[in-house]
Amino acid sequence: MEELLQEAIGEGLYQIILSNPTDKEKMSKVKVRPVMLKDKLYFQETAYIGAQVFHENYDKEALIAQIMTHMSENFRQCEIETEKIKATVLVSKKGKVTINKKMAAGQKEIDWSHNRTKTYILEEGRTVPFLVDLGVQTSDGKVVKSRYDKFKQINRFLEFIEDILPTLPRERTIKIIDFGCGKSYLTFAVYYYLKILQGLDVQIIGLDLKKDVISRCNALALKYGYESLRFLQGDISTFDGAQEVDMVVTLHACDTATDYALAKAVEWKAKVILSVPCCQHEVNGQIMCEELTPALKYGLIKERMAALLTDAVRANILEEHGYEVQILEFIDMEHTPKNILIRGIRRTEKTGKHRETNVKKMTSMMNVETTLQKLMQ
Repeated sequence: MEELLQEAIGEGLYQIILSNPTDKEKMSKVKVRPVMLKDKLYFQETAYIGAQVFHENYDKEALIAQIMTHMSENFRQCEIETEKIKATVLVSKKGKVTINKKMAAGQKEIDWSHNRTKTYILEEGRTVPFLVDLGVQTSDGKVVKSRYDKFKQINRFLEFIEDILPTLPRERTIKIIDFGCGKSYLTFAVYYYLKILQGLDVQIIGLDLKKDVISRCNALALKYGYESLRFLQGDISTFDGAQEVDMVVTLHACDTATDYALAKAVEWKAKVILSVPCCQHEVNGQIMCEELTPALKYGLIKERMAALLTDAVRANILEEHGYEVQILEFIDMEHTPKNILIRGIRRTEKTGKHRETNVKKMTSMMNVETTLQKLMQ
């Protein structure tokens, strides 16, 4: 692999992407691109660690050493693209290295700028029909200034989808449910990304209580020819319209609706769960702890502690049922305080004794019992 890096890293490099991490808590992805600093060629590493992003610049030899370390300790896949070649390096769990290299089909311009414009999955300037109808873009593909936060939110969510792509099946239709889909900005975005951009075979259902919203979304899906996307009116807690689901999405489902969605995801043994909770009132109405009285007497602090405790309980219960769970920042706090995303990837079957997480001990101390705890008993 070192010989391949010596060949690839230079003025003709477009990018290097390291993925398939051995430990996502440690580092989920690394991207490398060339930059010019004071008329000298360097290579900028962008490392994604949890919800944070770190940048570091290296010369060629230092970068090669860094990548070799990453591939021996942190990642199992490396994709290299230059003006001449495209190569993929795969490292098995036993350490076997497989290299697939081919000549590049064509040339494209290299961006040498140090502070280049953010690259989004749904690119600025490229018209996306549903974004136009939902008021995020103009007809010529420009992002409406007042909707730019929504545009960033959609792209941020698609980055989470991009990360879990290797988890989804390829041999059959991928089945996805979006609980509490609302106006369905993200539902349409997920369909567009997976079906149109990635060419995957998907079936997506969006569920919401509001009849007018569902009618509007079904009309838009029909307009775009999205045959595998449909919207249903219904309650999450009583939904029984699926037997097998690969991914459950629940974004801003209010209060205990999130718990019902997570319980159904576990019941279906969904491979992926992406949940952004909202309006956690349940625990706020129960929480009592003598030792924490000096903090809980302040309403705002009590509200936030209750919300964080609720999400911690949810994450731990998912771990108990075989999921690898991360708590991630969805979007910046300056846009909304409801910015926590719970991402669960199913790793093990539910066999024998579950993983002990001491959730019951914690909630007993705080004198609370959540809906998800009751549902999973």
